[in-house]
Amino acid sequence: MSSLSKGIGRVEVALQWDPSPMGAPPHDLDLVAATYTTGDPYGAPAYLVHFDSRYSPDGTITLNRDSRTGQGFGDDEVMTLELDRLSEGYGRVIIGVLIQQRDGRLEFGDVAATAVRIREGRTELAADDFASVAAATAAVVGEFVRDGSGAWVFRGGVRGFDADPATFVSVMGSRAS
Repeated sequence: MSSLSKGIGRVEVALQWDPSPMGAPPHDLDLVAATYTTGDPYGAPAYLVHFDSRYSPDGTITLNRDSRTGQGFGDDEVMTLELDRLSEGYGRVIIGVLIQQRDGRLEFGDVAATAVRIREGRTELAADDFASVAAATAAVVGEFVRDGSGAWVFRGGVRGFDADPATFVSVMGSRAS
């Protein structure tokens, strides 16, 4: 990789939401990152980082904070991506948010004060409140891809899915229609 552009290096993704109303089952939203190889950027993910697998095999992606209720102050879930350390064999990383569906159907519009923020240092790359995908149960909130020089670039945009968590992680990296 020979370029003067370093591209994006270390990124933080933060997710927030308010707890469910008193007496209602907890709202459980989850950050998930899917990493794809350069040889198959739209195929099956090489690996996932999420609540049940909080670290990538090489330590470049970490789920630092995981909430099952949205209770507390500040960010409820936080994920760190060290793209500048990620092997050149990977060419695409998708960031998604899914809602656990244990206690019946729950959509983004049913969860109060949802917000996601993606930042590199103090630079905000994206922020969203999921209003545009209020009827979805999961959403892609952005992707990182390597450009022609091998540097990482960010592609924003929220894309909603009506899918259970297992289905979402299998389709979140598909080509946008």
